[in-house]
Amino acid sequence: LRINRAGDDAAGLAISEKMRGQIRGLDMAAKNAQDGISLIQTAEGALNETHSILQRMRELAVQSANDTNVVIDRSELQKEVDQLAKEISRIGQTTQFNTQNLLNGDFDGVFHIGANEGQNLQLEISDMRANSLTVVGDAKIELTAEITSGGSGQAIADNKADGTYTIDGANLKDANGNVVATTSDSGKTWVGNEAGTLGKDTITFEQKVDTGTITISNNEVTGTAQFTHKLEAGDYTIELVGSGYQLLDGGKNVVATSSSGIEFKSAKDNTTVLLTLDAKASGVTTDNSYTVNIGGLDISSQSTANSAITTINNAIENVSAERAKLGALQNRLEHTINNLGTSSENLTAAESRIRDVDMAKEMMEFTKMSILAQAANAMLAQANQQPQGVLQLLR
Repeated sequence: LRINRAGDDAAGLAISEKMRGQIRGLDMAAKNAQDGISLIQTAEGALNETHSILQRMRELAVQSANDTNVVIDRSELQKEVDQLAKEISRIGQTTQFNTQNLLNGDFDGVFHIGANEGQNLQLEISDMRANSLTVVGDAKIELTAEITSGGSGQAIADNKADGTYTIDGANLKDANGNVVATTSDSGKTWVGNEAGTLGKDTITFEQKVDTGTITISNNEVTGTAQFTHKLEAGDYTIELVGSGYQLLDGGKNVVATSSSGIEFKSAKDNTTVLLTLDAKASGVTTDNSYTVNIGGLDISSQSTANSAITTINNAIENVSAERAKLGALQNRLEHTINNLGTSSENLTAAESRIRDVDMAKEMMEFTKMSILAQAANAMLAQANQQPQGVLQLLR
């Protein structure tokens, strides 16, 4: 080193240290950019799988839109669409980089890609779950209650059968979906229809029907439900907690709460209404725990399958746009890394000229001094030989 202490070159030392800070900052900025590329590749890889799933969903929708399929065929196609929608939501919910969620709409990050303050690059990744891509189905509610002759309540009628009946608003349906009775007083009195197991008779309970189950699914069920904000595709559970209810996702995380059991509000802001149930209007109250299943787009008929094709096309375009944005940013970061490497290399050379010894110059000086020293030694040796010659002559 040319400078080993401040006294060797005070100004040179100060300049050198400033340059060293820049060099190390540039090297770390290049590493930051590499980490940013890794994050982008993680997100883009997940979206690649989302693209594949959407293409499969579109394929199924096109197939279902053909009237060569019957109801049972479309039912099987719907099952796969439901599972695919859940997988899109799972990918969006669980894709992470260094424990950070990337595709659930929460990621808004800054990459520091320079040696100095403010040299940043911002990346915001949109919500890529099934809900945001609008490829989840609407949930509906099925309210069922046991109606038993001589059982709970006092039935005043004959020609009625034991079994499970579905309460659909003001209608009572048998297992085959036939409306067998109607009510005008929230479930206390049911008047039988002309056709059906109950005949024309009236069934009166001392209390409103207050036992049964509630199940939310996306297909053939009936009931009253209102969604002001869709839930993600997946399985949810409604649990009774004290006098209120809470809605849990598949990971048992509380996503909504309700003090009355009727309206569920978001657990995050307590204002967004996720789900509204109208069970009491049908004369049915709920027990402790119920299953909620949100599936995919409805392709159970020709018309809904036809509409689903357009919806899926839009979802594919949204994912394509997000992948294009990520790809462009990745290319930008690769150029940034090249530029940082060039800057670091040149700055290192400049710092070396200040701090380090010029080896070529010093070697030339060393060789020169070595030659001079050898010449001096030769001259001294020659001078020492002359007195020896004089002594030889005197002898």
